[in-house]
Amino acid sequence: MIVEIYSDLICPWCYIGKHRLERALTERARLPLERRWQPYELNPDMAVGGIDRFAYLSTKFGGAERARQVYSVIEETAERDGLPMSLDRIKRTPNTLAAHRLVRFASRVQLADRMTDLLFAAYFVESLDIGDREVLLAKAAEAGLDPDLVRDHLAGNADVAAIRATESVARQIGIQAVPCFIFNRRYALAGAQEPSAFMPLLDLAAEEVTPLPHRVMRPA
Repeated sequence: MIVEIYSDLICPWCYIGKHRLERALTERARLPLERRWQPYELNPDMAVGGIDRFAYLSTKFGGAERARQVYSVIEETAERDGLPMSLDRIKRTPNTLAAHRLVRFASRVQLADRMTDLLFAAYFVESLDIGDREVLLAKAAEAGLDPDLVRDHLAGNADVAAIRATESVARQIGIQAVPCFIFNRRYALAGAQEPSAFMPLLDLAAEEVTPLPHRVMRPA
């Protein structure tokens, strides 16, 4: 079974959704599954160096106070799920293109899951700027990647076109928000749903033989 996970590495619901999928998979421990991390930038036009967090929140939510209200719900959800999260400590909202390129690079040596784990933790737990090249290199080394190869990769434009193409396809098939989990390229579950919501789709996908066009399914 293949599950494609469309997400952005600065999306708190993607961080929560990832862990909820993992909890669901513990109930299907014998199910062979390949995870493919697909990019979906929430801010594709973000400046390369990112933006001050306060300025970002003011633009996105109309001010820090409204952002605190929204984020309090997210933090309470993460706490119930046993996930550490320190949104108030984040100082910059980064451009995530380089981080997505790093995940794609890691996927070539079967380290995409590990790399994604580290980048989510870097942002939401360590409050690091995952748009910063040195932060990415440090996390790449922690994942077991060769920092010199990663440095060369990020110095160029490798995978940029592929990432843009993937994001374009995502929007064409109707993905408007993340996380979105697509099973066997046929069924999709949108949002950071409870682990129980994954079970029917895991079971359906396990029975599939020939992938068919996407059909987005949302819990009632």
